[in-house]
Amino acid sequence: MTKLKIIQTKSKIGSTERQKRTLRALGFRKLNSPVEIEATPQVLGMINKVKHLISVVEI
Repeated sequence: MTKLKIIQTKSKIGSTERQKRTLRALGFRKLNSPVEIEATPQVLGMINKVKHLISVVEI
């Protein structure tokens, strides 16, 4: 599987509750903190839901 490095670049303030829970499920705790995660179909779907709040780099 491919590994992804994702960084939360925008605040979750003003986002819906579902988007906030998705960011939490991806492992984000603070703004601008990187998370490395496997690129599974479930994770890619979660990334697609909050793509306006994060940046993604393939490792």
